[in-house]
Amino acid sequence: MKRDKRLNGFHPVDSNSSLAGKQVVIVGGTGGIGRALSRHLARRGAGVTVVGQTFRDADVSGIQFIKADLSLMSEAERVASLLPAETLDLLIFTAGIFAAPQRQETPEGIERDLAVSFLNRFVMLQAMAPRLGSQRKSGDRKPRVFVMGYPGTGEIGSPEDLNAERSYKVMAAHMNTVVGNEMLVLDAARRYPQAAFFGLNPGLIKTNIRDNLFGKNSLKSRLMEGLIGLFTPTAEAYATRITPLLLAPEIDTHSGAMFNSKGQAILPSVGLTPEYIGRFLSACDSLLARKGLRHNEA
Repeated sequence: MKRDKRLNGFHPVDSNSSLAGKQVVIVGGTGGIGRALSRHLARRGAGVTVVGQTFRDADVSGIQFIKADLSLMSEAERVASLLPAETLDLLIFTAGIFAAPQRQETPEGIERDLAVSFLNRFVMLQAMAPRLGSQRKSGDRKPRVFVMGYPGTGEIGSPEDLNAERSYKVMAAHMNTVVGNEMLVLDAARRYPQAAFFGLNPGLIKTNIRDNLFGKNSLKSRLMEGLIGLFTPTAEAYATRITPLLLAPEIDTHSGAMFNSKGQAILPSVGLTPEYIGRFLSACDSLLARKGLRHNEA
C-alpha cells in the first residue's frame, strides 16, 4: 500500500464525545471487527443495528439485531429492504471470510467466499444506495458508507472467472473479493453523490476470518491466530483507533478515498479504471442473472 499524501490533516472528533442520535448499521457486526465497532459505537450513545447470524450482545444497550445468512443474495436483498437507508448516518460493511482450501458453493450456486465477503455488499448497495440520505434534514452531513476489505493492494481480480468455476485457487478466489470491495467504493463514489463512500484496510488483526481456510477450532487455526495476536492490534483496539476517522468532518469531500489501519489515506490500486470497474461489476450482474438471482438495479 502507498500513502496518498494529498489527503491528510483530518480533524477527528473528540474520542469521548457523545454519538447520541447517530444511526449506524454494521453488516457483519456480530463478530470480529464488526462486533468490536458495534460495541464501541453503542457505548458512546449511537443506535446500532447489526446484521449477522449469531447475536452475542443482547446485554449491550443501543444494539439491535437482524438475523441473516449473508452467504445468500436473497437474504442480502431482504436485509436491504429492512434497513433505513433514508436516515442512516453510517453504513459499515465488515462481513467476510477467507476462501477454503477446496471450492465451496452456496445453495444459490455462488463460490462461498465471493458471496460472503463481497457479493452480498454489491447486492445491498445496489438496493440501498439510491435511497441513502433521502430523508435526512437539510444541512445534515451526507450519510457515509465504509467498505472494509484490503484496498490498495494492487489486485485487479479475474472477472472472466468470477465464480471460480473454470479453475479454483484459494488466493485467486479471495482476491476477487478484495478487488471487488475496492471497486464498490470507487464506483459508488462516482455514481451516488448524495452519500460518501470509503474503503477501509484494517491490516492483519486477530479474528475468526481465517477459520474457513484453516478449519474452525483446528490446531492450525489456533496457532495462526495466536501468532497474529502477539504482533497485531486487537479488534477492539482497531475499533477505538478508527472511530474518529469514521466521524471526521472533512472526509465527506473525499468520497472514494481509502484508509489504512492507522486511518491514513492510501492510494487505490493501479489499473482500476472506470472502464475496468464497469467490466468487473457487469460480470457480477451477469453471474447473478445466470444463477437466477434477482436484485435491484441501481
